[in-house]
Amino acid sequence: MRTDDAGRDERPWLAHYDAEVAPRLEYPRIPIHRLLEDTAARSPASPCVNFFGRSFSYAAIRKLAGRVAAGARRLGVRKGDRVALLLPNSPQFLATYYGFLSAGAVIVPLNPLSTEKELAFYLSDSGARTVVTIPLFAKKVASLQETPVENLVVSGLADFLPFALGLVQRLKESIQLRGVTHRGLVRFADLVSAAPRASEPEEPVDPDGMAVLIYSGGTTGTAKGIMLSHYACVVNACQVVAWGHLDKAARLLAVLPLFHGFGMSVTMNAPILGGAEIVLLPRFNARDVVRTIAKRRPTFLIGVPTMFVALSNLPDIERWNLQSLDGIFVGAAPLTQGVKEGFESRTGARMIEGYGLTEVVTACTANPYRGVHKLGSVGIPFPDVDARIAAIDDGRELGVGEQGEIQLRTPSMMLGYFNDPDETRRTIVDGWLHTGDIGYRDEDGYFYITDRKKDLIIVGGFNVFPREIDEVIHKHPKIKEGIAVGLPDEYAGERIKAFVVLRDGETATEEELIAFFRQNLVAYKVPSAVEFRKELPKSMIGKILRRTLREEDERSRAAGGEDHARR
Repeated sequence: MRTDDAGRDERPWLAHYDAEVAPRLEYPRIPIHRLLEDTAARSPASPCVNFFGRSFSYAAIRKLAGRVAAGARRLGVRKGDRVALLLPNSPQFLATYYGFLSAGAVIVPLNPLSTEKELAFYLSDSGARTVVTIPLFAKKVASLQETPVENLVVSGLADFLPFALGLVQRLKESIQLRGVTHRGLVRFADLVSAAPRASEPEEPVDPDGMAVLIYSGGTTGTAKGIMLSHYACVVNACQVVAWGHLDKAARLLAVLPLFHGFGMSVTMNAPILGGAEIVLLPRFNARDVVRTIAKRRPTFLIGVPTMFVALSNLPDIERWNLQSLDGIFVGAAPLTQGVKEGFESRTGARMIEGYGLTEVVTACTANPYRGVHKLGSVGIPFPDVDARIAAIDDGRELGVGEQGEIQLRTPSMMLGYFNDPDETRRTIVDGWLHTGDIGYRDEDGYFYITDRKKDLIIVGGFNVFPREIDEVIHKHPKIKEGIAVGLPDEYAGERIKAFVVLRDGETATEEELIAFFRQNLVAYKVPSAVEFRKELPKSMIGKILRRTLREEDERSRAAGGEDHARR
């Protein structure tokens, strides 16, 4: 038990753990692919993946991953080689992820919708010699010049769909592959055509070595390669399993992209460890999600607030039976009271708000599954996670209710930033991760995030945390979603502008919204302008990108465009 100099308990959150959750856990020091192998050995016939109604057992996915590992060695993939996965959520994502890891490779999960420029950077920066993708994206990869890619493995979704759906998809994919040429083009069926040979030597994989090189930076600027060890990923999977009480009776709907740390750990590694079933959807579509919940009956849904805003705005949401859900884990952005209460009443499930970042794999705090939930709080630290609030100016540790930077110490810590030791040293200091997130904790040890350090707006010398304004924006009955952004101002240093999307069928004026903001905010926090948008730019998992809006506004002003738009 950690205490301060006066002997006071510095981990008050332990008193609020669910009874089944131990304050300390045992973490096996094993490589990630052992999660699949061990569960398949215990429960070979249990369902592992459901893909549009086609079910694959743990034994089947394990066998396929073993064939991928054998095929990888025949391709010449060696220990430490980078393998980029440019795949949507699909059975082959699991098979290639665990298979190539088993062969000793480092996985580089990438967003399939990355631009060619972004993709060229990721592949060159990581040194990926092998890319696995689907026919839809194969031409984009093949067209890239001056990348280290030698092997382009193409795997069709049709091979994993039910018969009727597979016929239609196979026709589409044959058209998509026309004209795709690459010196190292390999069909997935050929990669896995031969079973592993008993005589094939398997190099031992170091659990402390790098397993995943994942690029992050969609909300902060230049992409950074984050190096995650096998052990760190295993630790986080164990923490999520313990916190969510995941076991073989659980069924998770995986619509968050598996190429993102949140999806990778919480909707793939953790349920694989727990022996749960994963219901895969390749992309988020609100109607597809409610249809899948009603048909496949998942017990757990993991998502981000923008997903639940979209679900809540479905005009016929009431007709779908969503009662199978027991828990809904929400992260990546603030969850408003209206969205939480509305979705909980429709499902009977608890929406569990949490917090995490790729530098510690993903989730590291959350409200208890069964215990006390505090609205606006990202909950309490997971087992073996220490968290504290430090002053932004001098780094001293702050007390209850004081705002500062959230800092973390956890066994799931990243190895560092790829090829950037200076940034690594600035981010991890004396074993503590400096997150760049601003917040505070209450007397029970529940943490609250008020903003990103880089998003702080200074208006006439006053510090303004935009999240407070975001909350007011979301309270307006005509607004579907919105966000506040700080912009340069010659007089006040910065001014505040709101970017909003109205609900379908609604109209509003800038003056009307500003009047509402004046009723709910102190004068210096009131946005001076409102821009109406049909949609807002979002990251790969649905986080609204404040930085992108700021850059777009700056370009518009530089080009002499309107300072703000009215409707």
